[in-house]
Amino acid sequence: MPLDLLPLALVDGVAYASLLFLVSMGLTLVFGVMGILNVAHGAFYAFGGYTAATLVAYFATRTESPVLLLGVLFLAAIIVGLVLGSLMEFILIRRAHAYDPILKLLITFGGFLVLEDVLRMIWGVQPYSASEVVGRLGNIELGGIYYTTYQIVVVPVTALVAYLALEYFLRYTRLGKQTVATTHNREVATALGINTKKIGLVTFVIATFLGALGGALASPTTSLVPGAGTDMIVLSFAVVATAGLGQISGALLAALLIGIMRSISVYMAPEIEVAVPYIIMVLVLIIRPHGLFTVAQARTI
Repeated sequence: MPLDLLPLALVDGVAYASLLFLVSMGLTLVFGVMGILNVAHGAFYAFGGYTAATLVAYFATRTESPVLLLGVLFLAAIIVGLVLGSLMEFILIRRAHAYDPILKLLITFGGFLVLEDVLRMIWGVQPYSASEVVGRLGNIELGGIYYTTYQIVVVPVTALVAYLALEYFLRYTRLGKQTVATTHNREVATALGINTKKIGLVTFVIATFLGALGGALASPTTSLVPGAGTDMIVLSFAVVATAGLGQISGALLAALLIGIMRSISVYMAPEIEVAVPYIIMVLVLIIRPHGLFTVAQARTI
């Protein structure tokens, strides 16, 4: 690859990795706290994207402010997180804690199929986008190359802030510490007086918000069509498997690795671009079957 294309590949890779990390962070959080590999998480991404595109289309004709349109993206993610996350946790997830892990997986897969049909009922099959946001935020020149402000600043900074906010929540707030305790041992946490149902609801709403935020931030640069959630959940599984299940910080590094390598492959070998994330995942799992950042645990005999 020519060296003059390397900055473009890196910027594209970091922006793509940021979106991938947001979705993967929610998936990792739910598995770490609740022990559920949530296949329906891809539907949250799609709902976030479609909701954001719809709201941006409404507000774009009523305001010239790029900041307001940017705020609409976050509003869409909040709406999806609160409404869809709360409903699904109460209807499906709360009742699945005592089930076998495979049955939990099948339940979330069923939820994903239902949500995909609901999405088609609401928005149909035509593509949606919120490209007005990118155009109004303008461009930034770096080294003689123009990049969109949205791609080089907004998306990576949002992903970083979300990661730092989640880490702060888990480490330094009372509710976050209770969440960590529930992660280690749900039964003991319940015996100590922690309301694990409340922890489960908060965790699932936060995870749904993160998945929807990934979709909302993708809507200005992506044409959303049915099946977008399927593509993203498969890629998110690749990130989570590469990092190790339940590893939030590891998911950040794994997303960067996959995002940048995928972007470089677009310029060097576009015919294998789709396969690159899975090639990386397979190579990692061959060497470290539990992921790059999984902490070794003592085995009970």
